[in-house]
Amino acid sequence: MSKKEIRQEFLTGERALFHGQDLVIYDTIFTDGESPLKESSNIEVYGSSFKWKYPLWYSKDIKVKDTTFFEMARAGIWYTNNISLEDCLIEAPKEFRRCDGIKIKNVSFSNAEETLWNCKNIEMDNVVAKGNYFAMGDENVKVNGLHLYGNYSFDGAKNVEVRNSKLLSKDSFWNSENVTIYDSYICGEYLGWNAKNLTLINCTVESLQGMCYIDNLVMKNCKLINTTLAFEYSTVEADITTKIDSVLNPSGGTIKAESIGELILEKDKVDVTKTKIICKE
Repeated sequence: MSKKEIRQEFLTGERALFHGQDLVIYDTIFTDGESPLKESSNIEVYGSSFKWKYPLWYSKDIKVKDTTFFEMARAGIWYTNNISLEDCLIEAPKEFRRCDGIKIKNVSFSNAEETLWNCKNIEMDNVVAKGNYFAMGDENVKVNGLHLYGNYSFDGAKNVEVRNSKLLSKDSFWNSENVTIYDSYICGEYLGWNAKNLTLINCTVESLQGMCYIDNLVMKNCKLINTTLAFEYSTVEADITTKIDSVLNPSGGTIKAESIGELILEKDKVDVTKTKIICKE
């Protein structure tokens, strides 16, 4: 079935294209009306702008390219399945909530507060995001080239793979499960608390009291820069290529490093026999 084309329209009013199906939309402005594409399906959007609230709710099979979501297009994509965004600018907060099947490529989120919450089956490639509580409660996530400026990211996320990214994020990956991070830089206090099965490979980390209260922390060929009071109450297998400034009461495992500035093992807090420390210096 061929799709109906909509070109260079200026659409206002609530539910302007409500329940729209099989549409290709070019160079169109959506403004002054909520939910313009609510309950839509099989839609393509190119070179357009969303300037008002809730543009894509309860939709499916959506492709959006070269399009801008302005600040008032907040809470824009909720309960929507099988959606891709490419080469887009998103100024609005609270984008993506309880969606399934998301592909995001070459997208910038200038206000990513509470963005990508409780979504499933997500692919992100070359994304820049600034805002707190990014990607909370997500499942089955693959990330490549994420530049994130915002705290409390990936809280409660499960089955996450991150590659080639830079995260300036305090309290990132709290309460997460089955997360693997490759070739990335993470800077922020209290990294990974209460996580289960957190693995970092070829990463650089700067973190006050980082990697604590973790069940099965694995670090391979990683650098710890300005990282103090690490590994408290964590079970850890860590191969660190640099000095660690200080280590506090790990629960067990093996820690390898160039050296450790201060090693704190308190027999009344942990069973010190369960942890092996290997230093080159």
